Amino acid sequence: MPSRKFVPLAGLALGLLLDPAYAEENTLELDPISVTSDAYESATGPVKGYRATRSASATKTDTALRDIPQSISVIPATVLKDLGSNSVERALDFAGGVSKQNNFGGLTLYEYSVRGFTTSEFYQDGFSANRGYPSTPDTANIERIEVLKGPAASLYGRGDPGGTVNIVTKKPQPEAFTTLQSNAGSWDRYRTALDVNTPLDSEGRVLSRVNLAVEDNHSFRDHVDAKRVFVAPSFSWQLAPDTHLLVESEFVRHSSTFDRGVIANTGMSHSTFLGEPNDGNIRNHNNRIQAALEHHLNDAWKLRLASHYKQGSLWGDASENRALNANGHTIDRRYRERSTGWHDSITQLELRGLFDIGSWQHELLVGAEYEDYRKKERVTTVGGSRYTIDIHNPIYGKPKPNGERTGTDFFEQVKSQALNLQDQIIFTDRLRGMVGARFEHFEQSINDFTGKAPQGRQTHDALTQRAGLLYQLTPEIGVFANASTSFKPNNGLGASGKSFKPEEGVGYEVGIKSELFDDRLSTTLAAFHIEKENVLTLDPATNLNRAMGKARSQGFDLQVTGQVTDAIRVIGALAYIDAEVTQGDKVIPTGSRILGVAKHSGSLLGVYEFQDGAWRGSDLGAAFTYVGDRSGEAGTGFQLPAYHTVDLLAHYKATENVTVGLNLNNLFDEKYYERSYSRYWANPGEPRNFTVSLTLNL
Repeated sequence: MPSRKFVPLAGLALGLLLDPAYAEENTLELDPISVTSDAYESATGPVKGYRATRSASATKTDTALRDIPQSISVIPATVLKDLGSNSVERALDFAGGVSKQNNFGGLTLYEYSVRGFTTSEFYQDGFSANRGYPSTPDTANIERIEVLKGPAASLYGRGDPGGTVNIVTKKPQPEAFTTLQSNAGSWDRYRTALDVNTPLDSEGRVLSRVNLAVEDNHSFRDHVDAKRVFVAPSFSWQLAPDTHLLVESEFVRHSSTFDRGVIANTGMSHSTFLGEPNDGNIRNHNNRIQAALEHHLNDAWKLRLASHYKQGSLWGDASENRALNANGHTIDRRYRERSTGWHDSITQLELRGLFDIGSWQHELLVGAEYEDYRKKERVTTVGGSRYTIDIHNPIYGKPKPNGERTGTDFFEQVKSQALNLQDQIIFTDRLRGMVGARFEHFEQSINDFTGKAPQGRQTHDALTQRAGLLYQLTPEIGVFANASTSFKPNNGLGASGKSFKPEEGVGYEVGIKSELFDDRLSTTLAAFHIEKENVLTLDPATNLNRAMGKARSQGFDLQVTGQVTDAIRVIGALAYIDAEVTQGDKVIPTGSRILGVAKHSGSLLGVYEFQDGAWRGSDLGAAFTYVGDRSGEAGTGFQLPAYHTVDLLAHYKATENVTVGLNLNNLFDEKYYERSYSRYWANPGEPRNFTVSLTLNL
């Protein structure tokens, strides 16, 4: 098991951390933080410009990024605002080493990969938020998107070793404001978002905030559209000087065309839709509510009790692409009926505290978590007469099949209980360390209602670990190293109808962090090596997941963010990722590249904001994105070619309260594939397009 490889390294790291011989006599006193300046940045609050200085995603404590011995990429909401984008995936282009994977026919942010390993997990405010098939997170309620590189199971529990994405949502603020933004773009795309923040009492103890968004979007893809209504009310209440309550909720009503894309390398138009317009849209409804109660026991210790509940449902019918026929211009399709419902409840109890042992200062986190996740899923494939369509000259309206009905129908439940411990240690004013461990017990049961497979049940206990050190060479430059393990149960059933063994992984990282130009520019350069076993991937023969054995990913990534001058802000990333199967079989041979992961990728966004004169507050900018060639189908030689895009942006601040924007995307009209699940499900990227926006501060 990969986790066992970590034990000697963890023991060495723990030995170093517990040996006073490694401590210097001079120590750094920790004074209580007193916030007296508006310039102070909270780990959950807005970021001025692009350069975040603090994060809670890597430690679940408000910690300076420069003090964390691990790579963390923070993409503030300002980036998406400048790009005129409402896509979380667009923000992840600037995280470094994050690749687009299967998006489930355009319905959801279903899969992406970090440092070579694919996951469907993401978090909101520290809670797992992607169980089931939730709709794509809406940017109307996003304050920042944080990507923790490498395994984080010792903190978050079961997950993937490549990295963890945590979305920090917008919180109620002390000052009242209202912001209205309306966008219109190519192919009849329209969106309006409203952000209303209101203190509810004169003392500022009770605050409220409501974010709303309405979308009606068409696409460059024929007969493909999407609609959404999003509402996110939240409020905070200072119950007492030492006690605070935060309640947040989201309600999403989303519908969109199920669109598997095109057949790659056939010369067919990238706009051709291979489904049936009269199938109607797939509907995806989601509801989330969570509450967090924090109480300061004294100046050093704090208790937090938080609970999260999410419920969702997805249903609808669709005609899906299948293999290309021998004539080279028609494909077989299948007609599928879907009905899925899920709910997930999570409760967390955490104790955090500051204390000294000798000359070392400690920040301790002790936590317990309970989760109960349930999903009922039915997918029915209707057989019968051949259900074909011509990829070059599609004629819609062919009668639906009405023959034999086959498919899956099962109920899955996963229960888990976990205890975790983390200690952040200041040895000297230059040397810091972090250790963490989590014990998790989970039970997974699957009831198959088709009667074709035995009922599946498995239980596992997992111990995941993390250790890291950071040494500040100079006030501007620090070096760090860490090692950590991961563990995750594999959900669903394979072709045999049996549940999969859980995934396990181990990751190692070394890097350097710098704060340059008077702390205006932050950089993180890191090299990594990650191993994982019991990896799931698509079997092209069955279009079902299968365990492919073991895989390895190694390489490096660079993250740059900053306010270079008062006028210029930049964010960018570079990544080299060598990810391959190290133990395969005949279907997915050893040495195969992992699906969808480019060896080379990079991005850069730069904006110039006018500081004086009539153009004060207006800006001009450009974004460049490069993605190298990638495996387009697991275990085969099919590849997606490299591509690059250039975007331009401009915002004119007409008055203090009125801003008009223009974004021109894919300036050179690059024709490319954004992602693929197989050569028969390839998603083309958007051609040249524009968006105009109007922002009003009311």
